[in-house]
Amino acid sequence: MQFASLELRDNPRRRVNLDPAKGLTIGRAPDNGLCLPEAAGLSRQHAQVRRSRTGNQWLVCDLGSANGTWLEGVRVRQCRPLGDGDEIRLGSSGPVLVFRCGAAQAAGPDPLSIDVGDQRLSAAAIRSVRVESRALYPHIFSWWLLLCLGGLLLLPLPLLFWPLELLALAGWMLLGARKEHLLEVVTNDGLAHRHRFRNRLTALAHRNGIRRAIGQSQGP
Repeated sequence: MQFASLELRDNPRRRVNLDPAKGLTIGRAPDNGLCLPEAAGLSRQHAQVRRSRTGNQWLVCDLGSANGTWLEGVRVRQCRPLGDGDEIRLGSSGPVLVFRCGAAQAAGPDPLSIDVGDQRLSAAAIRSVRVESRALYPHIFSWWLLLCLGGLLLLPLPLLFWPLELLALAGWMLLGARKEHLLEVVTNDGLAHRHRFRNRLTALAHRNGIRRAIGQSQGP
C-alpha cells in the first residue's frame, strides 16, 4: 500500500496527507480540504487531487478555475495523472504544491488522533482550535430593504402593500437569525482545517473536546 501527500514547495513542512477514499479539494473557500485563503490567483474551488476510478493512480483535476491549474508546466484541462515529485502550480503565478507518493510506514495510526470533519489529525500536530459564528445569509438586510422600497410602489393598494411588508419583515427576522458555526483547527504547519455545524453548542463541544485532547484551556 502507498501513501500520498501534498506539500508546499516553498515550505515542505506544510504538508497534507491524501485520503485514497476521497478527493482533496483546493481553493480559497473554507470548505476545501486544503484552504489557502491568502494565495494569489486562486478560485474558491480551484482544483482537486483524487484517486482514479480504477484506483490505480492519483489524478489532479482542474475545477474550472479562472487562472488554471498547471502540472509540470502544462495546463490541466480536465484531469492528469500524478507521479512522485510532480509539481502542481495553482494559477499562472500562484503557489506550487509537490505531490509525494511512496510506501506506507509500518507504524499504525496515531493513538492520539482527532477527527475534524472527514479528516484525521494528530493531536500533537494541532496548534489551536476555535469556533466562529457567522450569518448564514449575510446580505439578507440588503434584500429586505430593496423589497421594502419596491413595495412602496404598492402603497396606493393597501391590501397588497401591507401583506408584502409583513412578509418581508418576517422573512428578514427568520433568515437573518440563522447562523452557521465554523470549527477551525490550525495545525503546527499553519494549515487551517474547517468543519461547519448548524448548532453552536455542538461546535463548542467539539472545540472543547479537542482542547482537552491537546491540553489547552476550554475558555472562549
